[in-house]
Amino acid sequence: SQLKTGHPVRSAIHKQLNGRLVLRWVTTWESLLLYVLHFLCIMGSKTPNEHEQGPGGSSTSGAIANINPPKSAAATGLVAGVLEGQDEDSDGDGANGRVEHDLKNDNSKTKKKRKNNKKKKKVPSKGQQTAPPRVALADIFHGNKCPEGEIVEYAVKDDNLRRTTSAELRHQDAIKNMDDEFLSDYRKAAEVHRQVRQYVQTIAKPGVTMSQLADEIEEGVRALTGHQGLETGDACKAGMGFPTGLCLNNVGAHWTPNPGGREVVLQYEDVLKVDFGVHVNGRIVDSAFTVAANPVYDNLLNAVKEATNTGVKEVGIDARIDQISGDIQEVMESYEIELNGKTIPIKAVQNITGHNILRYRIHGDKQVPFVKTETDQRMEEGDIFAIETFGTTGNGYLIDDVGIYGYGRNEHVRPSGLRYASAKSLLKTIDDNFGTLVFSRRYLERLGVKNYHLGMKSLIASGVVEDYAPLVDIPGSYIAQFEHTVLLRPNCKEVVSRGDDY
Repeated sequence: SQLKTGHPVRSAIHKQLNGRLVLRWVTTWESLLLYVLHFLCIMGSKTPNEHEQGPGGSSTSGAIANINPPKSAAATGLVAGVLEGQDEDSDGDGANGRVEHDLKNDNSKTKKKRKNNKKKKKVPSKGQQTAPPRVALADIFHGNKCPEGEIVEYAVKDDNLRRTTSAELRHQDAIKNMDDEFLSDYRKAAEVHRQVRQYVQTIAKPGVTMSQLADEIEEGVRALTGHQGLETGDACKAGMGFPTGLCLNNVGAHWTPNPGGREVVLQYEDVLKVDFGVHVNGRIVDSAFTVAANPVYDNLLNAVKEATNTGVKEVGIDARIDQISGDIQEVMESYEIELNGKTIPIKAVQNITGHNILRYRIHGDKQVPFVKTETDQRMEEGDIFAIETFGTTGNGYLIDDVGIYGYGRNEHVRPSGLRYASAKSLLKTIDDNFGTLVFSRRYLERLGVKNYHLGMKSLIASGVVEDYAPLVDIPGSYIAQFEHTVLLRPNCKEVVSRGDDY
């Protein structure tokens, strides 16, 4: 281990360790010396690392290990450490120089970097556990909210035997959602509705067109909510709850001006129903009123307004819907109107109803008819109802008319199997900009959508989108409408859309 670098034997051994074995004639004393060194190498490989320290603090066994020949060399029976190109008597500088020069060249060619076989420890990414587990759960689950286990509902067939019935669950969800943000959104939407409709009442005079009225209403709503709805998703934040309904005379509901359609001008003899909705964060205020320039229709308007107010008065937690419906019909049909010398009883429309309102959905699953009905359904705390009534001088039964009022996304139908690229593109536009809010052709064209008719037909045929037609009574009849939105809060009801006008 103390051989100097450059000694022929040391140099030969180094060369041997680098993978080259060279045979030469050796002298007797060199052979003896090499056998001794070979023996020491074998014995040194069996010496514990900590057994003895050599000069400079290095382990003796480590030094011996440095000159231990590879097993392949030992297996040949050749003497390790024989110098290449050195004769028996060469001890001079020339030999040493050649050896050192050869070693440098060979080392540069054959020396390989030792691979570090130690496996690098994997650093766990944030929110993941290590192996073995050593990361505290507080560092993985923020707020100490660990995942829940498998949830299995109790198998109870009778809903009344459950610890919490479905009605109670609905009640809990409704109360949970009726927070400060809920009230703020509804009150903001109601104030927008009041301010817009008060202006519209000043311009809804004979000579105004339906397109003008629709534009004034919708542009006013967008301006007051602060959402123009031109950017993707902006109309879902706040704006129109559904297209403006402007229904004349025997048209009861679901008529709005469409692009390219015939322009309709308000006349002195017309009865105009104005029905529009405002939403803020999907919380929709639905309210409607009727205007008529000719005072001959006053009794019709008064009958419907009083019937609506009767319904609003009777609304409340645990109120029976059949009782409310009967009261509405009784009040409305106590009125009559004289037209063209004939006395005509005012009838409550039978086949459309008031309804509850859900978030981003103008129609829920509860209905409030205007005629006496048989149902055990009650109103519940947390419900939001659109209490509306329609009175008519006609048959009291509405049917579909020609044309399209608007469209609505059917959230219960998956859009699978759409054939046309235009349908897929149109559906994406609908989902991004309206969601489940009802929209019209004017809204699509306002966004710059073109050539959408084929795609829309495909969506309607597949059931992904529903279309809504105007609803009409018999020709020559007149219909009036009034409507308010009512919040059933825990300790009171709030007629959120109420104003000085109605």
